[in-house]
Amino acid sequence: MLRMSLNIQKGFFRLFSVCILLAVSSAPAGAVTLINGAGATFPFPLYSKWFFEYEKLNPSVHINYQSIGSGGGIRLFLEKTMDFGASDVPMNEEQLAKAERPVLHIPTVLGAVVLIYNLPGVPEGLRLTSDVIADIFLGKIDNWNDGRIKELNPQLALPNLSIMVARRSDGSGTTQVFTDYLSKVSPAWKQKVGTGAAVNWPVGLGGKGNEGVSGLIKQTPGATGYVELIYAKNNGLTYAWIKNRAGYFVAPDLASVTAASASFIKTIPDDFRVSITNAEGAGAYPICAFTYLLVYQTLSKGFGGEWVKFLHWSQKEGQKYAEKLYYAPLPSSLIAKIEKKIAGISVR
Repeated sequence: MLRMSLNIQKGFFRLFSVCILLAVSSAPAGAVTLINGAGATFPFPLYSKWFFEYEKLNPSVHINYQSIGSGGGIRLFLEKTMDFGASDVPMNEEQLAKAERPVLHIPTVLGAVVLIYNLPGVPEGLRLTSDVIADIFLGKIDNWNDGRIKELNPQLALPNLSIMVARRSDGSGTTQVFTDYLSKVSPAWKQKVGTGAAVNWPVGLGGKGNEGVSGLIKQTPGATGYVELIYAKNNGLTYAWIKNRAGYFVAPDLASVTAASASFIKTIPDDFRVSITNAEGAGAYPICAFTYLLVYQTLSKGFGGEWVKFLHWSQKEGQKYAEKLYYAPLPSSLIAKIEKKIAGISVR
């Protein structure tokens, strides 16, 4: 199932959810605990695997998750349409103030946002710097044989081909991570565009979700855009090595994502809300993030007890599924802190 395309997987998962919902409606009261959530597409492949494995062990629990983007997940969570939300970036103070009760951010794994491209004759090996990436997305560099790109890649036969930028059309945590990185490394980007889950893009075509952006790039020679690492892997798309803060070109992989988090672990705040883009360290990949489950501090008895059990499972047993799906597991020292936070959730 993990080998099938993400669109097929997503459709199957939703069909499976509908079947479960129909079964629940005809089952005796209390037979199945249904937990509903929505949000980030970034961790969707992992969450699908988690919920599938957990439900095999606990058939009286069904967790229904809709991959609609971090912005939509936060909105539905605050509207109390969903029992939990999911986001690649922490809720801001304004959003937290709208919540009816305190909200916890539960880190689940670490992931990388990668710059994928479709360049005929250039199957791999493209190297880019932060200033070049910023200028591509600002529309200042619009051809692949631009002198600045050629200087970074003398070994490649770069084509005389226009650059088509693909970016998200929906409110997206992946967008927030990517624009947070660009705002840290490019004063021009910070001034003109800034950071956000949805921004006013200077150039490009929009795709919905990581899936939509992947699809645009796969079918368009000359296209480039940003997605979470597994979407590049599952779609057979190549991605750039990016020059990090220490001056090294680094590929996104488990080691470089883990290295990006290393300098933040000792100083991570108690609420776990932190940005780890443009991290220090020779081996650190520069566009990384935690992804979070959004949970109320106080939960109802209807589903709260089962949801807390799942949260504990995700920190202990769930981490072993991360690497196969190209996510970096959480450091054990951080898991210990998260476990204490989960243990403090009140169910009443």
